[in-house]
Amino acid sequence: MLLNLLFQTPQMFLVIILAIVYALTIHEFAHAAAATYLGDNTAKYSGRLTFNPLAHLEFFGTLMLLLAGFGWGRPVPVNVYNLKWRRFGELAVSLAGPLSNFISVFFFIIIFRFLDPILPYDNLLFVFLAQLILINLILGIFNLIPIPPLDGSKVLFALLPDHLSDFKRRLSINGPWILLILLIMDNLLGFNIFGHIFDFFIRFINLFL
Repeated sequence: MLLNLLFQTPQMFLVIILAIVYALTIHEFAHAAAATYLGDNTAKYSGRLTFNPLAHLEFFGTLMLLLAGFGWGRPVPVNVYNLKWRRFGELAVSLAGPLSNFISVFFFIIIFRFLDPILPYDNLLFVFLAQLILINLILGIFNLIPIPPLDGSKVLFALLPDHLSDFKRRLSINGPWILLILLIMDNLLGFNIFGHIFDFFIRFINLFL
């Protein structure tokens, strides 16, 4: 549990929290920026086109992150009917969030490699960079899972043919429950479903560190 770190190693707790706040903020800002660029000002007028993390953090999602190890930010409001690309506009907006996390991973790896010969591995800045890489990678991959309400579901729905609209509707309704069950199985019952997925990509990223 992340909250345990507050009493065991407060510095590590602060480092992880700051990395999470960055990852969530850049993710939600990217959604808002993509929607605004494509012609929908809903997010802009809702105060979401900002790097201020307070605009993107959701109280219960943040609390769950501290208590259970998984959480979420405040969803960015988007009116798909205002988007320039009627069919693929929502797909582009959805992909913008994970893409911002992957770009962040690339950027922080460059800084990490630059500082590698200079700083010791236990340096707090070095640890912070490692957490930024890890958390942005995990957040980006997790959101590409094609289960509502994750971004990957919007990508899936945009690619599916129109005659599967009933499947889309049922998955939209049941998706959050499916995701919750998977998270419970993963975190509380030890199935480690997502862990295996994340480990594969973490091992890949480690090749560049």
